[in-house]
Amino acid sequence: MQTPTEKKPGVYTYVGQWPIYSLAWSVRNDKPSRLAIGSFIEDYSNKVELVQFNSSTSDFATDNRLMFDHPFAPTNLMFFPSEAATNPDLIATSGDYLRIWEIHDDRIELKSLLNSNMSSEFNSAITSFDWAEFDTRRVATSSVDTTCTIWDIETEAVDTQLVAHDKEVYDISWGGFNVFASASGDGTVRVFDLRNKERSTIVYENPAQESLLRLEWNKHDPTFIATVEVDSSKVVILDIRFPTAPIMELNKHGASVNAISWSPGMGHQLCSASDDSRAMIWEVVRTRFGSDGADVEPEVWYEATAQINQVRWSPLELDWIAIAFMNKLQILKV
Repeated sequence: MQTPTEKKPGVYTYVGQWPIYSLAWSVRNDKPSRLAIGSFIEDYSNKVELVQFNSSTSDFATDNRLMFDHPFAPTNLMFFPSEAATNPDLIATSGDYLRIWEIHDDRIELKSLLNSNMSSEFNSAITSFDWAEFDTRRVATSSVDTTCTIWDIETEAVDTQLVAHDKEVYDISWGGFNVFASASGDGTVRVFDLRNKERSTIVYENPAQESLLRLEWNKHDPTFIATVEVDSSKVVILDIRFPTAPIMELNKHGASVNAISWSPGMGHQLCSASDDSRAMIWEVVRTRFGSDGADVEPEVWYEATAQINQVRWSPLELDWIAIAFMNKLQILKV
């Protein structure tokens, strides 16, 4: 099926049927340029759709059979985090529960519904999750009930559940084998090591004690973590070797930053997206450490036509970045 597109050099637009919030790139090397997009409808009934981008013709294709209903708006989406085509073709979603879906040629079926609160049917909202590349059985989830939960998706059982913070946990990211970080409404970024579950390390504490909404660990260089506080136009860069004080603050956005994404292959490039309708790419280089970021300019920036909700850097085609705003998915060539 041909889909509505807008074309200008290096910018390719897919127009969805509903407002788009969450998005993810497929990691499989036999399915490059495949994305999933999740709706943001203020209703119980939401949607997740697979979209294929043909980079040689600059066209998008969808298949109505590869769209599925989702209870509430999905807070995050991730494909199975492995390039190997021999692995099962799966996608995970979060919201009221963590769900694992199996993708077939002509349909998508629910494979697992994972509820960490076994004593009741009620489950606290899952704000985000991260699927471990180094151990694809493990998915880490963050929740409004102050916990972080590590799932073994093969056994569909909780591996570990930690009371992580004093308030809601809004984001979570793996930093390596057994190690993850979380960001919370209590204004802290904490690092956990599953080999010592009794303690965590605070690597950043927001001076204003404002909620931290976004966090992403740099998978290419795990000394770096980026985080964003609520209603803030700056991105805080942390070096876990020097806890508590940020090494850099990126503050050229004119409104709240909504999403961040490290380049999967280039190490020190970060893309941020904001309510100012701009996506900015930053070069986080060691020579600038110690700067408060006031003099740090983005390497590249792109202006959309509305507030940008989400950004994701392609794990396979490293010069592609996807952003979402209103009902549009845009792919930018950088």
